[in-house]
Amino acid sequence: MATTTNITTTYAGQFAGEYIAAAFKSSPTIDQEGITMKPNIKHKEVIKTVSTDAIAKDATCDFADTSTLTLAERILEPEEFQVNLELCKKDFRSDWEAVEMGMSVYDNLPPTFSDFLIAHVLEQVAERNELNIWQGSNALAGQFAGFLELLSGDTAVVDVSSTTVTASNVIEQLGRVADAIPNEIYGKEDLNIYVPQNVARAYVRALGGFGTSGLGANGTNGQGTQWFAGRGVGNIGLSFDGINLFVADGLAANKMVAARKSNLYFGTGLLSDHNEVKLLDMAELDGSQNVRVIMRYTAAVQYGIGSDIVLYS
Repeated sequence: MATTTNITTTYAGQFAGEYIAAAFKSSPTIDQEGITMKPNIKHKEVIKTVSTDAIAKDATCDFADTSTLTLAERILEPEEFQVNLELCKKDFRSDWEAVEMGMSVYDNLPPTFSDFLIAHVLEQVAERNELNIWQGSNALAGQFAGFLELLSGDTAVVDVSSTTVTASNVIEQLGRVADAIPNEIYGKEDLNIYVPQNVARAYVRALGGFGTSGLGANGTNGQGTQWFAGRGVGNIGLSFDGINLFVADGLAANKMVAARKSNLYFGTGLLSDHNEVKLLDMAELDGSQNVRVIMRYTAAVQYGIGSDIVLYS
């Protein structure tokens, strides 16, 4: 069954040569390497975790193997996904770009639209991946289990109860997350507090002097809300108590995760699969006027040590 194509345009005047679409989220968690990438996984990969008790003991003249070494594992098993669209070239003959299809009855899909469609599919997949990484549910089609689902079922994870975060309480709530970070990972170079957009926006406003935490009416450098320049190198350049804040667009509002980047994993087969969209003209294969859009990729997330992670939820 072909993909439903609704064309509602007026065929008059000159085509501007550009398509626009509703904005989609990118995937900053992947694009900016907010978590550890694990490519080239054909089926599944075992992540080994090691823990010991107090290994330093009082000295004696004898060898005494009294320490305990515990080996455990987590499985990172990427799930396969696909994008399949089918468009009929005939639908485009009365559209703005009919001239780009050529004069022959053996039409080509308009090149400008083809390029746009490829980019559009890639953007949609990137957005879906970003949402899956954090909010995904393994029980739903087109999704894999995200960090919120995985972490919520682990009693070893440090839980902090959440509330609705605003500019008035964001300093307090970030403080609760920071205070819950285990001593063993506090101060580590790759430690992040992963925050959703609503927490980041509230924090920016609070630092601009519009919170109630004694930050001053004029905010950072006396510039009010104008102090902030938006996203830049290393996500958006925000930190709290010396801990980097990573804005993860896929995180649900009022949720936060504090963890080391090296403790969070994204697994896939080939990274290039996430950037490859194929357009197949079916005319040479079955004589039809259809064009198929095909994309296949694999993806999953997993974490290592639950006791080293704080979940604000």
